[in-house]
Amino acid sequence: MNLHLLLLAAVDGLSYASLLFMIALGLTLICGVFGVINVAHGSFYAFGGYSAATVVVWLLPHDTSTLTLVLALLVTAALVGGVLGALLERGIMRRFQDRDPVLQLLVTFAAFMILENLQRMIWGATPVNAGELASRMGTMDLLGVTFMKYQLLLVPGIALVFYLGLQGLLRYCTTGRKLVAVIHHREVAGALGINAARMGLMTFALAGALGAVGGALSVPMTTFVPGVAADMVVTSFAVIATAGLGQITGALIASILIGLARALAIYTFPELEVVMPYLMMVVVLLVRPSGLFTVATARRI
Repeated sequence: MNLHLLLLAAVDGLSYASLLFMIALGLTLICGVFGVINVAHGSFYAFGGYSAATVVVWLLPHDTSTLTLVLALLVTAALVGGVLGALLERGIMRRFQDRDPVLQLLVTFAAFMILENLQRMIWGATPVNAGELASRMGTMDLLGVTFMKYQLLLVPGIALVFYLGLQGLLRYCTTGRKLVAVIHHREVAGALGINAARMGLMTFALAGALGAVGGALSVPMTTFVPGVAADMVVTSFAVIATAGLGQITGALIASILIGLARALAIYTFPELEVVMPYLMMVVVLLVRPSGLFTVATARRI
């Protein structure tokens, strides 16, 4: 494998890892607060991509600047995802808060199927893409290899901004500290006067926005078709299983590892592309069943 091929794999892997991290970040938040895998999270990704592509395609003929297009893409996706997340929490998940985890999982799967069909009703089965935005941003050369600026700079940069912003929210803001308290122990947090229901609503809205922004960032680089939500959410499950539930920094590192491994497989052994994320997950779980970055906690006997 020559240097150019390694560079291509590295850039492609980091770009894919950035998108994967955005999805896994929202899943991690929901797992931390509710202790349930939200299958419907993939629908946030799909709705974010479809809605962002619709807005971008509508704005392109109006001589809109590239910066305005990027902002419109991000804001549209965040609003759509945030509203969907809030509606899902308020309308469904709050009613099943203290129910059996298996039932909660089934409820989120039912919500996923409803949203999948709603997506087909709105956009149909026609492939959707916003590649004009990525093309408009142009290209740049890196060590003799030409890359799109959108893929090389914008996507990883936005993912890093969201990671740092969320870390700052959880560590230095009062709302974030309340959310951390709910994650650690919901009942104790409620006894201390924290509105756990409000924190849950905020978590689902934030997670929905993150997932939708991930979809919006994907749509200029790939074509969205029915079923894209299931593919991405299953891969993001592999990320949080590899990192460990509730591990934000761990999700970032696991996303990078899986993204790079997948890209290397594409350029060397394409047959392994699909199985590489799950192969890494299985290897990690055989060694550390709780994930790479899960901290051991005391258990009452």
